[in-house]
Amino acid sequence: MDKRLYKRRNRIEIMFARLKDWRRVATRYDRCSKILLSAIALAARVIPWL
Repeated sequence: MDKRLYKRRNRIEIMFARLKDWRRVATRYDRCSKILLSAIALAARVIPWL
């Protein structure tokens, strides 16, 4: 078991869990892929501040 790899994987899993808290991203209201990706990018930038 590589601890560094596990730590990176854990951070990614936590980020996806936090992204799912954002209703717009979790339910995929936006059908256009550009708008969905921009909402994900915005959420990813704001989440660490919360």
